[in-house]
Amino acid sequence: MFKLKCDDFLIYDEATGTYSMSPEQQVRDQTERNRWKSTGFTLLKDWRLYLMLVPMILVYLLWKYLPMYELLGAFRFGNFQRVSDRPWVGFDNFKEIFVGAYAGEFWMAFRNTFVIAFYGLLFGFPLPIILALFFNEVRSNVVRSIMQVCVYLPKFISTVIVTSLTIALFAAPSTGSEGVLSKMLAAISKSGPLHAAIEEKGVVYSLEYFRAIYIITDIWEHAGYDSIVFFAAVIAVSPTSYEAAQIDGAGKMAQMRYVVIPSILSTVVIMLIMKIGGLLSVGYEKLYLLSPATSLNNYQVAEVVSTWANRLTENSGSYSPQAFGIAGEMTNNLIGMILVIGSNTIARKASDVSLY
Repeated sequence: MFKLKCDDFLIYDEATGTYSMSPEQQVRDQTERNRWKSTGFTLLKDWRLYLMLVPMILVYLLWKYLPMYELLGAFRFGNFQRVSDRPWVGFDNFKEIFVGAYAGEFWMAFRNTFVIAFYGLLFGFPLPIILALFFNEVRSNVVRSIMQVCVYLPKFISTVIVTSLTIALFAAPSTGSEGVLSKMLAAISKSGPLHAAIEEKGVVYSLEYFRAIYIITDIWEHAGYDSIVFFAAVIAVSPTSYEAAQIDGAGKMAQMRYVVIPSILSTVVIMLIMKIGGLLSVGYEKLYLLSPATSLNNYQVAEVVSTWANRLTENSGSYSPQAFGIAGEMTNNLIGMILVIGSNTIARKASDVSLY
């Protein structure tokens, strides 16, 4: 540790041989002495705003931080009621899922998780931006409002209803009630792998088309709602920028390319980093509903880390591989954290825009 000297924060007067404190240093000292008093005064003045933070803090404590204690189960063995009752085994559970008896299942689930999440990001991330640019070009407020409500609505529909609609629309003829979309696809394809999949068991339960159905329904469900942030950034662009572009002879596409997109680039980068952070967070609810209990039809493509971990946790008996499921989920989340840090670092160095 370095030592502070008087010369570091005092002014030496050679004529009198004394030290004096500069006005800036006096202000800094006064601020430091009254720091806690000033903080308390701010809390009292804006107590209503801080009171509104209490529910959010409780939610984070109860549903985000408190469950972290269960992560210790990844380093313990067995299936006991309390984590502290399980014997400590270190990284043995991770070795078991990486190179042990559960390695095949885990890496298959991890591969499926990455493929589904990657294609979801590749096709799902640009669409909200396109929708926001499209809404900005609609001049009628009434028409724009109606269109926005239509694309926002799927977000507020239950996942159970979305999956039920998907299964009903893509139902195979063998079920006795062929879906409308299945009839259309069968009429278009007439022959080939798609027609065979529709006739045999339906595209939802096929190995070749399950991921496509999952990604398309996921985009339909979330694209409209995700466009709100981008639309807010688009309408915040100054009208003078458009006027300057029009004077220079720029058309609609040129204005979109040289005015709108550069103006919302920082928002796009931040949202992309946040999306990459949740890249591997593929939930098990929709997968279970689209493929009940990971049926044998599409088990090889529908099993992800969350469904695999949940299946292990549901096993009964004193020797249940719950710890392997916890270790798998923890590995998945750690990789997601590394992706966030890496993407944020690249964005900061490439565009001077970052999440932190």
